[in-house]
Amino acid sequence: MAVSRSVVNKVLAIEQAEGAGARVRRSIGSMKLRNLSPFLMLDHFHVSEGGFPDHPHRGQATVTYMLEGASAHEDSAGHAGVIEAGGVQWMTAGRGIIHAEMPVVKEGLPAPKGLQLWVDLPKQYKMVEPSYQELGKDGIPSAYPEGKDGSIEIRIISGDSHGVSSPVRPLGGCWYFHVIMKEKGKTVFQPIAKGWTAFAYILKGSVIVNPENDRTAHEPFHTLVFSNAEDGVAIESAEDETEFVLIAGEPLDQTVMQYGPFVMVDREGIQQTLRDYQFGRNGFEKAHTWKSKIGGQ
Repeated sequence: MAVSRSVVNKVLAIEQAEGAGARVRRSIGSMKLRNLSPFLMLDHFHVSEGGFPDHPHRGQATVTYMLEGASAHEDSAGHAGVIEAGGVQWMTAGRGIIHAEMPVVKEGLPAPKGLQLWVDLPKQYKMVEPSYQELGKDGIPSAYPEGKDGSIEIRIISGDSHGVSSPVRPLGGCWYFHVIMKEKGKTVFQPIAKGWTAFAYILKGSVIVNPENDRTAHEPFHTLVFSNAEDGVAIESAEDETEFVLIAGEPLDQTVMQYGPFVMVDREGIQQTLRDYQFGRNGFEKAHTWKSKIGGQ
């Protein structure tokens, strides 16, 4: 009999200002929830104006999953595009990149809402060349634990669920699922490797974790961190139309040394990164010459 994980920490993400006119609910990366390796940050963002103009990254992957609206992206390596509702962009920043993320504003199109997850890169991949893995809404596979006519859908952004796999291949272990449960009282069990860090962030409705042992209902905008010694996690929908993301990753045996969007494993690595950015080298050759078209809109 598979044993479910339980909730060991619960954090409410409070909305705050970020970027140029954006509002975010930050849980991982806030003062209440740090050191959740390999995860560095989770923002639930709402961009009604402004956005995230030109800024650099090194040493992590940024995963942008759009829930509503659309977001434009442009970077110093010549990559540009639009992430539409239901789509994901998995950007491995590696040795360095400069990019802008700005809302697509059109009549009849809702303001962009979505999630951005920062995942630490294993130290051997910190200085790889930047790369992208992108899937539109129709490119993300789904699993249906009760069958396609059932009330549960699991959108598999990365990893494996109920015999279905995502084509996304992260550098380091990371599974990312968007679980949609239309009916109250349904339960889904997701296997997770023992020892992996795992959490859920509730988008809509409410959930009960490990329902055979704990009937506490957890409401939207909470991040639930799970124990890590069990076989997986059982989650029950406590309301109709419940949605959450379930994310798990292999913890890294390395120090996190972070300076804003730069994430290395020691102080020397951060100092080298700042020098590289200052002098425009080792991935930041265009740091002082490149300007995005979308960042100044």
